[in-house]
Amino acid sequence: LREIKDISSLVDIHYIRQKEPKGLGDAILKAEKHVGNEPFAVLLGDDIIKAEIPCIKQLTNLFGRYNKSIIAVEEVPKEKVSSYGMIKGREMDEFIYRIEEIIEKPSLEEAPSNIGTVGRYVLTPAIFDCIKETKQGSGTEIQLTDAIKLLMEKEEVFAYSFKGKRYDAGDKTGYVKAIIDFALEKEDLKAE
Repeated sequence: LREIKDISSLVDIHYIRQKEPKGLGDAILKAEKHVGNEPFAVLLGDDIIKAEIPCIKQLTNLFGRYNKSIIAVEEVPKEKVSSYGMIKGREMDEFIYRIEEIIEKPSLEEAPSNIGTVGRYVLTPAIFDCIKETKQGSGTEIQLTDAIKLLMEKEEVFAYSFKGKRYDAGDKTGYVKAIIDFALEKEDLKAE
């Protein structure tokens, strides 16, 4: 109980409910009044990332250097391309790209590369106006990817091939792999 109370005193948490599934862009827009005019992080719960330096910390460090929106990316197997936002970018530095093109869930033929977005973003507040301008896209939802396209017309957006291992907990096998890998690291569980 003390541990939970200590955690709850670390930050103020604002809870906002997206009443109907209208897409990630819509969900992020619901947080605008709490974010204000500050850069902010988005962490999607179905992506579990294990890294020596947390992925979001890697992104915030780079945001501090570039002062531009930055998205975590990784190489995606061909058979999974149509499940991700895929980017084409110009390499600026090792593992850092300036995004030139981004497409939500393209077919393999439409994909600009095999580099896909994962559920970690640090965004400038300019994204909110872009989300408001975004029309329904793939799956009749407001896609964050489409809003990022609009943001790219106003300012540079970067992608970072993060250091770490990602588990897709939205996929049953990915979820099981995450549980097993994390359990194997726990002294009280690994032998069993």
